[in-house]
Amino acid sequence: MATDIFETRESQVRSYSKNWPAVFDKAEGCYQFTESGSRYLDFFSGAGALNYGHNHPELRDLVVDYVANSGVTHSMDMNTPAKRRFLETFERVILEPRNLDYKVMFPGPTGTNTVEAALKLARKVTGRQHILSFTNAFHGMTLGALSVTGNSMKRKGAGIPLTNSSKIPYDDYFDGDIPDFLWLEKVLEDSGSGVDKPAAVIVETVQGEGGLNAARMEWLRGLANLLRRHNILLIVDDVQAGCGRTGTFFSFEEAGIVPDIVCVSKSISGYGLAMALTLFKPQLDVWEPGEHNGTFRGNNLAFVTAARALELFWSDDSFQKELAGKIDELHAGMAKIAEHVKGAGIRGRGFLSGIYFPDADTAGKVAAEAYKRNMLVETSGPKDEVIKLMPPLNIGSEDLQKGLQILEESVLAATGQLGEPSRLRPPH
Repeated sequence: MATDIFETRESQVRSYSKNWPAVFDKAEGCYQFTESGSRYLDFFSGAGALNYGHNHPELRDLVVDYVANSGVTHSMDMNTPAKRRFLETFERVILEPRNLDYKVMFPGPTGTNTVEAALKLARKVTGRQHILSFTNAFHGMTLGALSVTGNSMKRKGAGIPLTNSSKIPYDDYFDGDIPDFLWLEKVLEDSGSGVDKPAAVIVETVQGEGGLNAARMEWLRGLANLLRRHNILLIVDDVQAGCGRTGTFFSFEEAGIVPDIVCVSKSISGYGLAMALTLFKPQLDVWEPGEHNGTFRGNNLAFVTAARALELFWSDDSFQKELAGKIDELHAGMAKIAEHVKGAGIRGRGFLSGIYFPDADTAGKVAAEAYKRNMLVETSGPKDEVIKLMPPLNIGSEDLQKGLQILEESVLAATGQLGEPSRLRPPH
């Protein structure tokens, strides 16, 4: 297999291809196929960019037709029928049924672009510089997003001090020993604390890269109420947890909060095409024309697939109800697998979930064993101590169960228990 060019020419900064060295040639649904014809079950889903699987046939046909009819592909922020249709569909299918009134900004094509826009807007609106974020947060790789990210290895890559940001404890960081927001509320109310009032607080409802820590709904409500009392903006980073991954379109819906700014990317195109949105309350729309821009913020192919994906999956509650059943199935399976390892437990929410292992090396070994069995799963957490499961939201029950079976066998192999009977079904 001709893989030498990847070793000789591509930078060593690549990571996924080192753990998964196969050359993937085709993909469909929850499967990827290598050049040699091997089939891999994909519980990675492009790090959450493929919530509806690979090459959904109706979305694929729309892309082909749009290109074949010479539709505008690149348009900066100029008006196109594709952009109009996306905005109208997003308003009708997503915003209005949820009683949300957000302006829509296209900040650039990636998750870190929408975070940068959110931070810049919060500072412009409030006139304040400081941003608070949380322990184990991950918000992106550009300098502003890195400044609110917790991972020390990624922060070191900046090469310069990351300033105007401070970290505060995420939900249950102290294992329940300290009341929620005790420090934050005290310093905000104490004029002698020496802590500058921040422009905003940015939070993930589930920390996708930080170990699948899932915030409680009451904690999110408490945070929103505290910030409202002190006139501090709340930014929810829904780049990975949004677009249905936690069970509802926005990950914050169950908490009943309305963030001031929402960052959306990854699966918003529905097809794996680069696209991001920054949503914010209308009164925050204080931008001057061109004050924040980007060459690739008008990805019309993404507009085309995004609009249709919203119609296909979110026009009514049928898909969400079906997803809820699959979430229960996934979590029941994970709980049985976790019983094989003392101290293991379930992390995350919805289809952004996984299994925590007390030995930090175990998750990496499980992922390697899964790859040997033609399944793609990654790890999460500051020590990569969590095996992370992100199957497509529309995966069939048979493939979901197949993935759980492979995962269980991989856990048993990684922990030296391969002969132990399955907990997922009675032995034959």
